[in-house]
Amino acid sequence: MSKLGDLGARLHRGEVGYDFIGNRKIWYGLSILITITAIVALAVRGLNMGIEFQGGAVFTTPKSDVTVSQAQEYAEEASGHDAIVQQLGNGSLRIQVGGLDTAQSDQVRTELAKDLNVAEDKIAAELVGPSWGEQIATKAWTGLGVFMILVVIYLAIAFEWRMAVAALIALIHDLTITVGIYSLVGFEVTVGTVIGLLTILGYSLYDTVVVFDSLKEQTKDITKQTRFTYSELANRSINGTLVRSINTTVVALLPVAGLLFIGGGVLGAGMLNDISLSLFVGLAAGAYSSIFIATPLVADLKERDPAIKALKKRVLAKRAGAAAKGESYDGADDRADDNEIAVVGPRASRRGRSSEQRG
Repeated sequence: MSKLGDLGARLHRGEVGYDFIGNRKIWYGLSILITITAIVALAVRGLNMGIEFQGGAVFTTPKSDVTVSQAQEYAEEASGHDAIVQQLGNGSLRIQVGGLDTAQSDQVRTELAKDLNVAEDKIAAELVGPSWGEQIATKAWTGLGVFMILVVIYLAIAFEWRMAVAALIALIHDLTITVGIYSLVGFEVTVGTVIGLLTILGYSLYDTVVVFDSLKEQTKDITKQTRFTYSELANRSINGTLVRSINTTVVALLPVAGLLFIGGGVLGAGMLNDISLSLFVGLAAGAYSSIFIATPLVADLKERDPAIKALKKRVLAKRAGAAAKGESYDGADDRADDNEIAVVGPRASRRGRSSEQRG
């Protein structure tokens, strides 16, 4: 077995682990800091909305000897607006200029033909109205709202309302960070960006549900034992699924990183940036929130329940009593509760079977 596989098995059995729940205030503080930075960036810098949302013209030129930077300079001089130029695979150029009407578009097309030394009829021009982008944005917001409502309802039924609330907060956290990154780096927000944002919601939720499912199983009949508190079992659930979360996240990030850094950065295929950045940041934020935000929030909410509070007092009281006697208490004396064996994990199950055999 590989070292990572051995570590995963030991984490699952509870032999080793990191105290994620105990250090939750650190993660909360870090997330709040990142979220505030994202919100400030949005308020100060705003988003670089693509032509689909602000309207304008798109010019596609034939292959020429003009570089991307030169074409951008020509387009901005001819239009008086900022221009975005992308080189396509066949060597042609795609020039986007926002805020142009039909008359202005024809004028810019004529100027570009002269500057690029190509025939004017060889330059394809397409006008994009802002109303189309508004329709796309409205539908995206509607879809997002419906998705959030369905997620809350499903999680409340499949698990409980506390998990639904925690998952919703984690999703909002992931969206805010991703949009904030777009504002900071100045990448263009296009329809592809919207698709990427909606895609990462499903992945983020998947990672969170994996941990929640483990937590639900571990805390079944939790009040019938006095070995672990709810927070301790929540911590075991995170550690038990930690290697799986890391593996799935890394595997998902590798192809997206190839699109972002190799395709968009090295090869200059700028049209890949709009969707790949949202996927890259969203996947990483989703894995982070499922471990450091969602499950600790569930533990915080659950620890306010009177039954869970009473359980915590019993666990701590028994530990204190065992410590006063100089003994090490691990719940082994609670054999009367058969349900505890299902809670405390594989080692306890084996120990329970051994005791029955000896009996």
